[in-house]
Amino acid sequence: MGSMKYTQLGHTGLKVSRLVLGTMNFGPQTDEADSHTIMDAALDAGVNFFDTANAYGWGANKGRTEEIIGSWFAQGGERRDKVVLATKAYANMALDDGEPWPNHDKLSALNIRRSVEASLRRLRTDYIDLYQFHHVDRATPWEEIWQAVDVLIQQGKILYAGSSNHAGWHIAKANEAARRRGALGLVSEQCLYNLAERTAEMEVIPAARDYGLGVIPWSPLHGGLLGGAIRKEREGTAGRTASGRAATTLADPAVRQRVQAYEDLLAQHGIEPGEAALAWLLTRPGVTGPIVGPRTAEQLTSALRAVELELSDEVLTGLDEIFPGPGPAPESFAW
Repeated sequence: MGSMKYTQLGHTGLKVSRLVLGTMNFGPQTDEADSHTIMDAALDAGVNFFDTANAYGWGANKGRTEEIIGSWFAQGGERRDKVVLATKAYANMALDDGEPWPNHDKLSALNIRRSVEASLRRLRTDYIDLYQFHHVDRATPWEEIWQAVDVLIQQGKILYAGSSNHAGWHIAKANEAARRRGALGLVSEQCLYNLAERTAEMEVIPAARDYGLGVIPWSPLHGGLLGGAIRKEREGTAGRTASGRAATTLADPAVRQRVQAYEDLLAQHGIEPGEAALAWLLTRPGVTGPIVGPRTAEQLTSALRAVELELSDEVLTGLDEIFPGPGPAPESFAW
């Protein structure tokens, strides 16, 4: 298992690796064979936590990513057994991205049931370890969601439930509703969180910590912005970063100045920017592990190095100065 480190997922008994393999590129960016190679490499490195979603594959190919994982599980060799499998429901699964038929999206008991069955078929497995609500559904009461989850747990189809892109008060409301039912409630929250986007520190992460949820940051490099974007631009090796969220953000002079300061600081210490951004998240209270979504085996290797990387106090202080967090609510805005 190499030198992978493990931790409990929130307050559960479930042990997961401190890096989470994100699969969003499998299908759209990375073909099936290469995706299988990356998953084998992740497992060999001791990464046991794989994250996906029913909608990955996108557009006419929705569900494709889960199918690629399913075909990998079907190769046997204890692949399914060793993986803590996380997927998500909420999205409109109409293949043409058209209007969903009523009840074919969101978190009604009906759509949760439908979504789980469809994911199990694509993933070629009979259970999902962590079933996550991809977004908050403001129209469905938590009592209904928890009733649907209880049934799935009793059927052995899911083991744990988690949230994604939920506000702090949604987490509180969800877990108070679960508590009234004597249920476990949410065990994790998957949120946008990285050095450049620290809003989650105001309410989401404090709520998650108070209720014992593990925090699983998505987009730890903020769409490549924190992966050496300016240097890659200069070297002409930016690839997808050149057209994605990072490029748009870099057009803002204030952001560009901060990213330049960030790259300069890390260059002084001989640290790769992408590895520093991941290592920084691993120092954050409440964080289980960031989701890395490699398109290539090389990107996975780089991410694995971050688990070993110890950032000095000097570097941590410097990062905080360049990308200050908002602080917790209410202090962050009240005084």
